[in-house]
Amino acid sequence: MKNIKDELQNIILGDEFTGKASKLKKVQCFLKSNEGTGFPAEKQQQFKGEETAKLLAFAEQESLFYTPAIQASDFISEGAEQKVYRFDEAHVLKTNSRIFYENWLDYFNSLLIHNYFFPATAYTFLGFKMINGELNGVVLQDFIVTTELTDLNAVKEFLEFNHFQNNRNNDYINNGLGLILEDLHDENVLSANDVLFFIDTIFYITPDFYIS
Repeated sequence: MKNIKDELQNIILGDEFTGKASKLKKVQCFLKSNEGTGFPAEKQQQFKGEETAKLLAFAEQESLFYTPAIQASDFISEGAEQKVYRFDEAHVLKTNSRIFYENWLDYFNSLLIHNYFFPATAYTFLGFKMINGELNGVVLQDFIVTTELTDLNAVKEFLEFNHFQNNRNNDYINNGLGLILEDLHDENVLSANDVLFFIDTIFYITPDFYIS
């Protein structure tokens, strides 16, 4: 558990970025350097607006906009947090306006943590796109072909084996790592040949994450 936490802290708190995650980590590092903490509730909305404005300027400077058109004919499905489109035979494209997150940094932290735990369904960050006047992150992910319905009891057993305790409905917490993992219903965890694939995860970092 200690080694895992050390590795996660290095991923989230460190500034190095290489390989496929470089663009994702570049944005996370920028957001981390501009992080606003300790704002009273009445100023949170102002901070969100400032964060988005800074992020737009950074994306323009670093050429981080996803410019190809996203065709309505490629639309597959949508949830509260994102829309899913067919990209090619092996991948899907997902757009996310970070509605489930307090800020953009939380969203990018969640992507990095997902990629650490679930490399088989890792997100590749392609860039940002304005959709209906709202900033969205665009990510690429492998398309999983299911062979059976997901057994949520198997999901629970798998997560509890890895020290994520079910605390309500389809939500889990790992106190040792300082992580919350939410919304793991049967559309966010798929099953193929009795192997579980976590395709949509929502990770939150708790204060315990920062304790060595």
